Amino acid sequence: MPPLPTYTKQPWTETYSEIIDVRSPSEYAEDHIPGAINLPVLDDAERAQVGTVYKQDCPFTARKIGAALVSKNISQHLSQHFEPKGKDYHPLVYCWRGGQRSNSMALVLTQIGWRVTLVEGGYKTYRAYVRNQLEKLPEKFTYRILCGLTGSGKTHILRKMRLNGFQVLDLEALANHRGSLLGEEWDRQPSPQPSQKYFESLLLKQLQSFNPMETVWVESESNKIGQVYLPLSLWDKMKQASCVEIQVPLSTRVNYLLQEYPHLTTHPDFLKVKLEKLKSRYSKEKLREWYQLIDTQQWGTFVEDMLKFHYDPTYYKSMQWNFNKVDKILKIPDLSDEKVDILLNSLLAINI
Repeated sequence: MPPLPTYTKQPWTETYSEIIDVRSPSEYAEDHIPGAINLPVLDDAERAQVGTVYKQDCPFTARKIGAALVSKNISQHLSQHFEPKGKDYHPLVYCWRGGQRSNSMALVLTQIGWRVTLVEGGYKTYRAYVRNQLEKLPEKFTYRILCGLTGSGKTHILRKMRLNGFQVLDLEALANHRGSLLGEEWDRQPSPQPSQKYFESLLLKQLQSFNPMETVWVESESNKIGQVYLPLSLWDKMKQASCVEIQVPLSTRVNYLLQEYPHLTTHPDFLKVKLEKLKSRYSKEKLREWYQLIDTQQWGTFVEDMLKFHYDPTYYKSMQWNFNKVDKILKIPDLSDEKVDILLNSLLAINI
């Protein structure tokens, strides 16, 4: 006799062959358990169709339409995704509330003979867990903040630190944003950020991988990175942490930024649109001056002026309000591998 599905309210405590999110692609895109794959039993259009019939016509008719669509989609998944799976395959399956969509998939898979576990309460159970953990987990760590003016190579240094065994929380990587007006990531075009919920899922996964006995190094971010916000518990701990400030010459910062943001020089119209957001902070004359530097491709002068008039004053205000416990200043003449390696040795002595 085929096994019955088992249920769990704590799927994060076990290991599965695969985690399957059977919700629609748009639900999956907004947030999902990290590592889960999307095998929808109803796509977005089908889900909308069934919902409309349910509300405006007849629930019984809607269920018939839904059953036909679900059966068709599960059949496709069986012939494509599940066909090579062996007898010991053990998936975790979930939908929005642990209802009909996940049970439909689980019923078919168990009839084949596979052991299937369902998330009781579905995605909502997982989401409640994420919220609860992000209220408590950040408080278990000791943080050290890496500070420095824009263009000081903080993100570059942090990633080198990670490769050298430091415990690093790279918030900009999780948020897919460099945390400033011009901080959008690019891959031929602007790269979207994760939703707030998925950012929190990724953040929780990262925090759970850390050792509470070791220092967590993190960059001096704002509580908002692009369009996503840090959990209050993490932000409060960051503001209480001691800081190490990196100082490099202005010319080094300018060259580094030109190297790191090539898309802004190749897409000047996009850059101008971004600068429009500064209208309330700077005079028309200053904005016209920046536009002229862009039009004449005086990129070094433009970057230096942006640093002096916008980024550096913003940094000093943020440091005064949020990160005023600087107990170490480290100066390097440039961001070459040789100089960064020397810097890492100094940071290693601090980290011990």
